[in-house]
Parts: sequence; structure tokens; C-alpha cells
Amino acid sequence: MIKRTKASLSKAILHKVGNKFNSTKNAFSEQELDFDEISYDLMLPYLLRPFGSLVESYRFNHHSNISLNEINSYAAQLFADESNFVEVSKHIVTHLFEQSNSAQIKTGDVLVCLFNDIQYEDLFVNAVGIFKIETRAEFFQTYLENNSYDIITQKGIPTKKVDKGCLILNTSDTEGNIILSVDNNSYDTQYWIKHFLNVKYPDDHNQHTKNYIELCRDFSEEVLKPTYGLQEKSTFLAKTIDFFKENEVINVENFKDDVFEDDTYKELFDDYKKGFETDHALVIRNQFDVSESVLKKQKQKIKTEIKLDTNIQIKLDVDAPDASAEYLERGYDDIKKMHYYKVYFNEEG
Repeated sequence: MIKRTKASLSKAILHKVGNKFNSTKNAFSEQELDFDEISYDLMLPYLLRPFGSLVESYRFNHHSNISLNEINSYAAQLFADESNFVEVSKHIVTHLFEQSNSAQIKTGDVLVCLFNDIQYEDLFVNAVGIFKIETRAEFFQTYLENNSYDIITQKGIPTKKVDKGCLILNTSDTEGNIILSVDNNSYDTQYWIKHFLNVKYPDDHNQHTKNYIELCRDFSEEVLKPTYGLQEKSTFLAKTIDFFKENEVINVENFKDDVFEDDTYKELFDDYKKGFETDHALVIRNQFDVSESVLKKQKQKIKTEIKLDTNIQIKLDVDAPDASAEYLERGYDDIKKMHYYKVYFNEEG
């Protein structure tokens, strides 16, 4: 998460990236962009706005030596010496081109930028920004000719959001430089994050919180829902969120004791957790600090609706873990040969 109150854009250059699978080539600029005041005032927030709400960050990755990570190397060069900005930006685009390993990878414009005074936590840092613009939008352009106005249709870059972008901050922790990334056109989830940037999640409380809530969400969907029904799934998710809200530190054994009344559920959860760790190539910590910002974001992704084939939906409040067990009953009507839910309440809202 960054703030751009004092941020400025010191250098920027625009190139075109092709795709070797459809015989489109790169096209390079030789000079930096020279913004007028109006363009600059539009460009700066356009590029930085997507990173203002990001909670999770990345760190560079490489199978043998982190210094051999291409983008890490290029960013380090720019932080050390800006004089080779144009040439280094070309290398970045060439590396992006080399990752176009399928025909579905889109061509587009690539902006390479240098930023000053981006606020990250309590620090003001410089950053290298790399942005790929894949989407073009049609717009009307009016013009005056022979004392009459006319309209032509043109294509340009939408200013609402970038398609793909990253910020490499000139600050680090024990795992390396802090990297923020967005991908609004994730047609290939490996292309930008894994192949181009080659980054991984850091070993911090943000990632631990995210991993554990995703584990619980997948467990509720793949184990509880098919076996015990939507009500049990929703109750478990509500208890999970409540436990995270009530505890600053998550202990896995305490979590299981709190949310599961039956040891059978604990065994199912432990078995699923082992498979989840293997499938996602990660280790779930037995104890970790809660990230409130990640919890808030993950909570928004949790769905607790019970959708019935009779065109009726029951929405359970994820912030009320006991409501489902106390006020909602599930049964079977032998006469109608149908399942039913019985809901208790005092007043209609």
C-alpha cells in the first residue's frame, strides 16, 4: 500500500512490445517522453492509483541466484545510475517479449518509468515502474472545418486503469526489494508474475493470513459443502472470520478447538491442509500474527449465500457466526419429498 501525495514522475519512455508467436516485433523509442502539464497531471495518478489499495507485496525470485533475476538486475542498474535509462528500458521490453510463449499473449504499449518520493509505510522512496497497456478504447474527436463541427472516431488508451503494472521500490527487507503488482487482464496468470517478473510472496503476516483464510475457504467449498451442506459451510466461514477478528495472533490448534465441535471435522481439516500445502507449494504456519488489512480484503471474497433450486436465496451474515445454528433449521418434508429451511425471527427488516 502506497501514498502518492508527494510522488513525482522523473523519467518515462514508451515502447511497443510484440509477440513472437504471431510475428509482431518490438518497436523502440530513442527518447524519453516529454509531458505537458495536462498530460503529466493525468499520467501520474493513472499509473500510481492501482497501487494505493494493495496490501500484498512480492519479492524477487530465482532458482539459483537472485542477482540473475532479469528485472531485479535492470531495476538495480536504474537505481544506481539513471544515465542508461533508455537502453535499460529496451532490455526490459525485450525480456517481456521473450515471455510471450503463447499466441494469446497480447501486444501493447510498455511504459517504463522512474518515480520519486512514493510513500511506503513511513518511508519516502524512489521506484521503477513497468506498465503494459493492452486495451484500446474508441472515443469521438470533434473538430471544426469550414465553419462546421464534425466528428471522427479514434482509438486511444483508457485512463481508468492500467492493464498490467508493477512498482519496484528502492527499499527492502530481509527478503529483498519490495514489489507491488497489478494485473487486470489476467488471461495468463503465469505470464506477468511468474515469467516476466519472477516474483514470490514474502514470508510475512500478510501472506500467512491470506494463506490460512484461503485454506479455510477452499476447505468449506470442497469438503464441508458437498458432505454437510451450505449451512455448515457458511457457519464455518463465519466462525473463521470471527476467530480472526477476536485474536491478534492465530494459533492453529486453538483455531480448530474454537471452530470445530467434533474431532471428525478436525481430522478432515488436517488432511485437507496437508493436500493444500502440497498443491500450493507452501507451508501453513502453526502460529502467526493477523494482518487486519488482509483480513478485511479476504472477508469481502467470502460468499455465505444459500441458493436454492426454488429461486430462493438465504444470505447469512459472516459477522454473526452463531446466527445460523441458532435461528436456521434444515429438515426434510416426507410429504413434499423436499428439503426445507426453517428461519426464526422477531421482526422483518
